[in-house]
Amino acid sequence: MTPLLEVEDLAVCFGGEVEALRGVSFALDRGQSLAVVGESGSGKSTLALCLAGLIQPPEARGSVRVTGHELMGADPEDIRRLRWSTVALALQGAPFNPVATVGTQVAEPLRERLGMRAGDARRRAEELAAEVHLDPALLDRYPHQLSGGERRRALLAMVLTLEPELVVLDEPTAGLDPAIRDDVISRIAKLGAERGFGLVTISHDLPDATRLAERTLVLYAGEAMEVGDTAAVITEPAHPYSWALINAYPVMTTTKDLRPIRGQPPDPRSVPPGCPFHPRCTQAEEVCWQDHPDLRVSRGREVACHFGGLKMLLSARDVTKTFRNGRREVRALSEVSFEVREGEAVGLIGPSGSGKSTLARILTGHLAPDGGEVVLEDAPLPTSWRGEARQRRRRIQLVMQDPWDALSPRLTVAELVREPLDLAKEEDRPQRDRAMVDALVSVGLPSSGAFLEARTHELSGGQLQRIALARALVVRPKLLVADEPTSMLDASEQARMLVVLRERQAEMGLGLIFVSHDMAVVRKVTDRIVILGAGRVVEEGPSHLVSTTPTSETGRRLIEAAPSFQQGAASPSAVVDLDDVSARREP
Repeated sequence: MTPLLEVEDLAVCFGGEVEALRGVSFALDRGQSLAVVGESGSGKSTLALCLAGLIQPPEARGSVRVTGHELMGADPEDIRRLRWSTVALALQGAPFNPVATVGTQVAEPLRERLGMRAGDARRRAEELAAEVHLDPALLDRYPHQLSGGERRRALLAMVLTLEPELVVLDEPTAGLDPAIRDDVISRIAKLGAERGFGLVTISHDLPDATRLAERTLVLYAGEAMEVGDTAAVITEPAHPYSWALINAYPVMTTTKDLRPIRGQPPDPRSVPPGCPFHPRCTQAEEVCWQDHPDLRVSRGREVACHFGGLKMLLSARDVTKTFRNGRREVRALSEVSFEVREGEAVGLIGPSGSGKSTLARILTGHLAPDGGEVVLEDAPLPTSWRGEARQRRRRIQLVMQDPWDALSPRLTVAELVREPLDLAKEEDRPQRDRAMVDALVSVGLPSSGAFLEARTHELSGGQLQRIALARALVVRPKLLVADEPTSMLDASEQARMLVVLRERQAEMGLGLIFVSHDMAVVRKVTDRIVILGAGRVVEEGPSHLVSTTPTSETGRRLIEAAPSFQQGAASPSAVVDLDDVSARREP
């Protein structure tokens, strides 16, 4: 059976230098729906115009077939016959003629293409208006007399006049308030189900686009980065760009602060060679800027990535640790397993005595487990500090809870931050000094003058903790383990530290393991939460779920104990004993 829509190797270049689309291919069957998402300038609207045959050679090349009819290079009259009746396009700006009433314009395809008389066309226009929840009385108004939502519904009515088999909507909800947007989305979805047309929704609004589509195509710099079932792409994005795009979007199902995509989209006049996303990608390697990746099946969808998508940065597998005090044994960790993906922030949370700090030391190679292993970037993490082992261990850095304990009082600020580089002696002194200055600037501290000669007893706790962070970042690690980094700071310094930490993670492409007992803090900076109880993983899941509807007793008690503003004094029954939580085992 011939697909409703077939796009093969579609490329568009304006003026011989602006590459708007670069080899896009996909297919759509009758009744199916597809969302095309991406940042501004990714080529979404250009693709919409191509699907209606509005961009032709020589600017466009490749193939666009609707119900088997080729649009690229087709006779203009043939395209005109297909437009509205077979494929209908609603453009982003709702381009109505300002000097004609809305009803006249909605009825125009009926008069021009079907030869309806004016009265019959008007009655049909009123039926269509009612169908899209537009008051038929508004058809007598001019476009400027309608609200944005009303114009959007009128445009949808016009799209449906000739009952097309394929509907292409370009930014169908842009600029609408949430209530109107929700109604428009619901109406489009219902009409699609009732009429059975294929639907391509093109939008930078991920939630709205994906509500309308079974499948999603992620577009970047005119290329498809990921194509797959919408649920899989949105909840478990595979491509680094898909991951970054979804994490940058504000939705009610996330509790963490927004994380922008580092860098800027490429100029379409000079798209970088290799993978177009590599200048912004946190996991790019030499192959990424030399060779162009093709779409290939990975994790149940198509992904244009040399590594099949996001790499696994760290994996803890059945980690066990027992401490001995004379004849007494204390099991600190028991078969703990979890993973951290490229660029991901994972919260490791639990009450005192749950094994958090022990696990943090094992994950960074400062303590050897009794059983299990820690794998960093596909190789076991060494515990030695010699030779190549030292280089690998520098890829993961630990920021300890107590900066007074972690930082030597005998060294100046400059010496403290530069010390990891001084020990390695891989660069000359001027280079190490520049790296030290850059690290201090990156965490918001002075980088010159008397501050560099200060010692720990002359600084505040917030300054010391940021110095500890600068010391960890100066070697440019791939993964940062922060063990209670804000527990000894006041609220203002804690907020400042968290902002710095988030910014450095986004800018440097760091993976982050944030260790804490405070659910209110963890939920603001992490994508996923792992809860420890009595040395075991008792719960794991997305931050917004674990921090609001936990399934474990430990998780529920941590939420009850988290700080919140409440009126009146707490009753004795509301006071949570976290030491009691740490002694419990989940059933």
